[in-house]
Amino acid sequence: MTAAAITLLSPPTVGKATTASRESCQNSPVSLPISGRRHRGPAIVSRTVIIPLIVACALFMENIDATVIATSLPALARDLGQDPITLKLALTAYVVGLGVFIPVCGWVADRFGSRTVFRSAICIFMLGSICCAFSDSLPAFVAARFLQGVGGAMMVPVGRIVIFRSVPRTELVKAIGYLTMPALLGPVIGPPLGGFITTYFHWRWIFFINVPVSLLGIWLAGRFIDNLREADPGPLDIRGFLLSAAGGASLMLGLALLDSELVPVWVSLLMCATGGLLLAGYWKHAGRTASPLLDLRLLRLPTFRASVVGGSLFRIGLGAVPFLLPLALQEGLGMTPFQSGAITCASAFGALFMKTIAPALLQRHGFRKVLLVNAVLAGLAIASYGLFTPSMPHLLMLALVAFGGFFPSLQFTCLNSIVYAEIASADAGRATSLASVVQQLSLGLGVIVAGMTLQISQRVQGHAQLGAADFWPAFVVVGLFSILSVVETRRLPPGAGAALTHSEAPR
Repeated sequence: MTAAAITLLSPPTVGKATTASRESCQNSPVSLPISGRRHRGPAIVSRTVIIPLIVACALFMENIDATVIATSLPALARDLGQDPITLKLALTAYVVGLGVFIPVCGWVADRFGSRTVFRSAICIFMLGSICCAFSDSLPAFVAARFLQGVGGAMMVPVGRIVIFRSVPRTELVKAIGYLTMPALLGPVIGPPLGGFITTYFHWRWIFFINVPVSLLGIWLAGRFIDNLREADPGPLDIRGFLLSAAGGASLMLGLALLDSELVPVWVSLLMCATGGLLLAGYWKHAGRTASPLLDLRLLRLPTFRASVVGGSLFRIGLGAVPFLLPLALQEGLGMTPFQSGAITCASAFGALFMKTIAPALLQRHGFRKVLLVNAVLAGLAIASYGLFTPSMPHLLMLALVAFGGFFPSLQFTCLNSIVYAEIASADAGRATSLASVVQQLSLGLGVIVAGMTLQISQRVQGHAQLGAADFWPAFVVVGLFSILSVVETRRLPPGAGAALTHSEAPR
C-alpha cells in the first residue's frame, strides 16, 4: 500500500496557518473565489462526482508512479550504470520531497487559492516525471524524483482540501468513495503495468504515461474547480519550516548516501550530523512557539503517540517491502520485471480483503489487542519473503505475498483511525500534518534500512553479485522493526479507541 493510500481518509493537511485555516477543512467556512469564475461544466454533471474524480485522477497517477517504479528499479539501475541497491536514493528522495513540503500545503492553498496550487502541483509532478524519463545519471534521476515528491506533497493533500470545501457535507461520504478507487486500484495495476512496460518496452515510458494524465487533470481542474482561498490565512512558521525541512532532508539523504560510494563517508556523516542538529533546533523552536509548523506537544496524547511512534517503527518494516521484494524476485530469483510485478500485486488483493473484516475485528477485540497481535503477524509475514527460493512454486509465493498485504493493511487501518481518538476537532489539521510527515520519513527510512542490511549481507557472504541468499537477512531485519512497534502500542489502555468502534472496553 502506498503512502497516499495510507493517508487517504485522513482529514486534509492544513499546515500551521491559523486556527481559522485549520478549521477550514473541518467546518467548511465560506471561502472566497479569487477570480469569481465558476465552473462551466454541464449542469447535469454533479460536483459530488466530477470534483472527486478530478482529484482521483491525480491520486491515481501518484499511486501508479509509486508502484511501477519499484518493479523497474533493477533495469533502471543497469541503464544508469549503478548497483540496484544504490537506487534506494531515488525512493528516499521522493518521500523526502513529500515529507518536508506536506506541512505547508494547506497554508499555500489558503494563500494562493486551491485551484492554482492544485494545478501547479500537477505541473510540478509532470515536470518531475519528464525529467525522470530523460535522466541519464543517478544524480539527475534522484533530483527529478525529489521534484516529483514536491509536486505530490501539494497535489493530493490540496486535492482533499478541494473536496472538503466544494462538496456538501451530506454528499461527503459519496465523494470520498469516488476518491478511494484509485487508492485501491493503483497497487493492483501498478506492479504488473510497470513490469510489462519494462520487460517489453522501456522503463522511461513509465514516466511518459504521467504526461497525458497530468494535462487532463490540469484542464479538468481549470474547468470545474473554483479558486477558493481563506480571507486571512495568517502567518506561516517560516523558521520552523526551514529547520524541519532542511533537517529532515539532510538526515535522510545522509543516511541513504552512507556506504553508497557516491560521496566520501565523511560527507554522509556530516549531512547526518547537520540534519540531527537542525531537527534538535526545531524541537527547541517548537517548544517555545505558540503555533509551530509541527506541534510536537500532541505526542503527549497516548493514542496519538502510539500511532505516530509505534506506527513509525511499523512503517520502517513495510516501507522496505516495495524496494526489497521486486529486487529479490528479479536479482535473487531471476524473474523478469513482468513476472515480479504479477507476484507483488498480490499484496493489494490481501489488503482489499482485509477491508471487509477490519470493522468486525476491531469491534470484537479492540484497537490495543488487534495492534499488538497483528504487528507480530505482519512482521512474520514480511520476514517470510526471505524464504523465497528459485524452486518455490509461484502460487505459494502469491499466497505469502497476499498475507503480507493483509496484515499490514489491517495495521494501517488501526493506526490511521486511532490517531484521532483524542484529537479535538480544532487540532485535526495539526495532527494530520505531524502524522503525515513522520509517516513519509519512516517509510523512506525503511528503504534505507533495507538497503544497508542488504549490502552488509552481501559483503558478509562474500558475493560479488546479489543472489537469493543475500535477501533473507534484510527481510528478517525489516520484519523485526514491524514487530518492535508493540513496545509502544502495548502502553495503550485496554479501552483505547473504543468510541471509534462503538464497543465496550475489553475486560
